This record gives sequence, structure tokens and C-alpha cells, in this order.
Amino acid sequence: MSSEMIFTSESVTMGHPDKLCDQISDAAIDAFLSQDAGARAVVECAAATGVVFLAARFAALASVDLPGLARKVIADAGYLGDGFDARSCSILTSFSELPLQMREPPLFEPDNAAFDLFPSHDQANVFGYACRETPELMPLPVSLAHRLAHAVDSARRGGLSWLSPDAKTQVSVVYRDFQPFRIHGIALTAAIDPDASPKDAEQQLRAVVLGALAEGELEPDESTRLYINAADHSELGGPARHAGLTGRKNGIDTYGEIARQSGAALSGKDPSRVDRTGAYAARHAAKTIVAAKLAHRCEVHLAYAIGQSHPLSLSVETFGTGRMDDDALAKRLAAILDMRPAAITHRFGLRTQPGASVGGFYRPLAVYGHFGRPELDLPWEKTDLAAALLS
Repeated sequence: MSSEMIFTSESVTMGHPDKLCDQISDAAIDAFLSQDAGARAVVECAAATGVVFLAARFAALASVDLPGLARKVIADAGYLGDGFDARSCSILTSFSELPLQMREPPLFEPDNAAFDLFPSHDQANVFGYACRETPELMPLPVSLAHRLAHAVDSARRGGLSWLSPDAKTQVSVVYRDFQPFRIHGIALTAAIDPDASPKDAEQQLRAVVLGALAEGELEPDESTRLYINAADHSELGGPARHAGLTGRKNGIDTYGEIARQSGAALSGKDPSRVDRTGAYAARHAAKTIVAAKLAHRCEVHLAYAIGQSHPLSLSVETFGTGRMDDDALAKRLAAILDMRPAAITHRFGLRTQPGASVGGFYRPLAVYGHFGRPELDLPWEKTDLAAALLS
């Protein structure tokens, strides 16, 4: 990162077609695991004008109405009218039910030897990142973009019925000496009902934007540029206008592209997929280091190989902000955190949380990001091991 630069991150609302697909995929994972904690499932979704396609491979002692679940997610996002309608869209499916022997066997005694019996099923390089730019130790641009997207969704549900469920937010932050200095620009793109007054709509959306970002870590100032539908105004949003696909918004799901991320999607996978589970563990490790004030910024990398339970490597990069050598930090992490896939799943309750969470455990992650999210009390966001890292 240059000593002075502008960095932009984006987010999208729950009705964006890609995020609609992510929510359907993760709602399916919740449904399988809530009935069978040993379920194995991968569920992917695509959406276009009037059509949703669901592809699922699963081994589970469960009966899940995936088309019905998809319609509920679409309706919850606000698509109950012209253009794209949860009640009338076509839902095409391709399901492959695998032998029940492929379910995750129960972990009767979670101990060191048992964790070795559950190796990685895939190769993966996963990254976790944390920094001291926000209270939740997330990069500021993506944190603000998520906050704005959430505010737009809330405004639509709260009375702005002329606003489409499909919107995109962008926040550009000026960094000076590697620290957020001011908000350079804000952009909101959203489809608006043709019967709404464009002038009134713009004024109300400006109020939503400014209200969402007031009293934050940085507030818009007199020089902040604010764009409402500056280049992509449309009266039609959602899948009726542009197609969606599970796993296409990795930057939004992680760190707003300011840090490295795996090329694999997070949504639509059960916890046996280490590209998802490992990403949560890496974030927990990086956040623990920053919470312990051992670095201002930190990236943790974990490398996994097929058939091996232990990661091939665990490395730390603190970008010159660490209070000790990066290799020493990596050794301290390895001493207090078991990074084997089964150990991570057990530590975070990734197979038991869906059955205990009202409204689902994975589905809420599919919009506004998988990291940060203080309102969700996520296990990989806890900083209770910071003291252990210091000892």
C-alpha cells in the first residue's frame, strides 16, 4: 500500500442477484445441517430473468424442499412483483444424492487423535486479515460499504417501496501514512420504480447515505463526493436485469479486496470444505493477533493439501507493524490454535450452530460479509485467546 492512496470497496444489498444466489445456497446448507449435523452438501445457484437453477450434491439424513426454500429466500429479499417474482419464477434443479456413507462420521471423542482422522478433502490456500481501522478490526472501506448496503435494505423495508431490492454501494477512503484519513467518495446505484419522482428519490437516498455514515469512524465532509445512480440508472433491477451466481462476490464476502483472499467461494458449502472452514480459522487467528495489540495489521495464511489433516504451513505477515518477528507470531499461533479441519469445525461449532440458530447460521453470512458482523456473535470473531497469545 502506498503511503497516500485512495482505496474503494463495495457491497451489495440482499436483492442483488449474486447475493440472492449466495443466500439460497447457504439457506440450503443451514437446512441440511439443522436436520443432520453430519450432512455433506454443496449447493450452487444461478438466477436470470424468470429462472433460478439449483445444483446440489449431498449426503444427508434429511428431507429438504430446496425449490420451496429458494422461493422463500427470493420473497424475503423483496421480489414479489413485476420483473422477478418468487411465486412464479421457474426453478430448475439438478440434484445428486450421494451414498449416506459419505456423511461426516460423528466425532464421539474430540481429542488429538480423533482430529487426525478427518483430513482435508481438497487443496486450499486461505487467508485471514485484521486491522485496527474499525472496532470489529476490519478494513474501513468495506465496513462502510456494508453499513450503507444494510441501511439501503432497511430503508426499502421501512417505507421506500419504490426502491428495488437490488442495489450496489461503494465507498472510497483516502489513506495517508497507511491510515484512513477521510472519505473521498460514496456511490449508490439502485433501481427505482418509474412512478417515483427521480428528484424526491435522490433526496431520500442521499438522506439514507448520510444517515448511515454519520457518527462513524470517519464521516463524509464537505469535500466528499456523493453519487446517486451516476452512471447506471435503471428502472429494472434484480435477475430480470442481470444474472446471478453463487460465489461471485468474494471481495464483498471477505475484506473488500484490500487483502488477499482464496479464489474459492465461501457460500454453499458444508464445513467439510476447508476453503470455507480454513478461511474462518485464518480470520480468527489474524484478529487474535491484532486484538492482542501485537500488530496494527495482520494477514494469516494457511495452506492445506488433500488427504492431510495438518496444514502444510501457517505464516504471518504484519506489514512492518508487528511488535515481534512474524515467524515468532506464527509459532505462538500454532501453539494455541489447532488448525486441523476437524478441530476448527469442533471449536466453532460449525455443524451444530445451524440447528441452534433462529433464522439460520450460514444464511445471514451470505449478505454484508462473513467477517466483522458484531450483530451475529460469530465464533471466529471472538478475541478471547488474545491473552493466551501474549503469555
